[in-house]
Amino acid sequence: MNITRLLTTILGLPIVVIVLVLGNKYVIDIFFSIVAIISIYEYFNAMKKKSKPIEWIGYLCAILIAFIHVIPGFDITWVSLFLPTIVVLLFMQSLFTKMKYNITDISITFFGICYIVLFVMCIPLMIEKLPNKIYLWYLVIAAWGTDSFAYIIGKVFGLGKHKFSKISPNKTIEGCIGGTIGALIIAIIYTYICNKIYDDSISYIIFGGFTVLLSIMSQIGDFAASSIKRYTEIKDFGDLIPGHGGMLDRIDSVIFIAPLAYLLYMIIL
Repeated sequence: MNITRLLTTILGLPIVVIVLVLGNKYVIDIFFSIVAIISIYEYFNAMKKKSKPIEWIGYLCAILIAFIHVIPGFDITWVSLFLPTIVVLLFMQSLFTKMKYNITDISITFFGICYIVLFVMCIPLMIEKLPNKIYLWYLVIAAWGTDSFAYIIGKVFGLGKHKFSKISPNKTIEGCIGGTIGALIIAIIYTYICNKIYDDSISYIIFGGFTVLLSIMSQIGDFAASSIKRYTEIKDFGDLIPGHGGMLDRIDSVIFIAPLAYLLYMIIL
């Protein structure tokens, strides 16, 4: 078992918990803006092997996350204006630099903004609308619980014998299934604890299904990140977090399920 990976998780998780539990909406916005800036830096750095990303637009978008609760009336519907504006800026950059950036550069930059900035943005917007922050941890359980149990099944116990995809050779069918089952078990235990402490009536069926759906989606997110790394021929997006790689390596599954979690929370809560 990777001790460095375990220690980093033990030391880093409390920081995340403190920010999300004790931080107000402005602190949370700044926190996720920093996460987005680091992540899109790692993405651009990887993509430089294949293209010339228009970096300043990506960083500007990531910085704007820190101000989403400063801008009056800002919510998820602003994305309908945000995305076309980004497309215009990208093509203007190409025009004013006399085609220094081609359509591939524009496309890769735009994808990075959607994949990282918009997905990360969904988290602080979602937190604001939750009736209680206890619901937020189902997102964390689905993403990191799945990842942890998949790692335990595949690596620690060596039960992973059947490879899932060439995109990520280390992923196994047994690990994927074990990851989802493990996340579901944690979610059930967490629901029981919340119902006891808060005298609440959180549905085991609804949030069990919620966790399973997000768990499956989180693994697709992991494969999505792996496909980017294979395309750019890198092992990790960075080395910021010992034992885990870069910021994007650590949050790839979390941000991938954030938009779906936002939608589901709006439906069931």
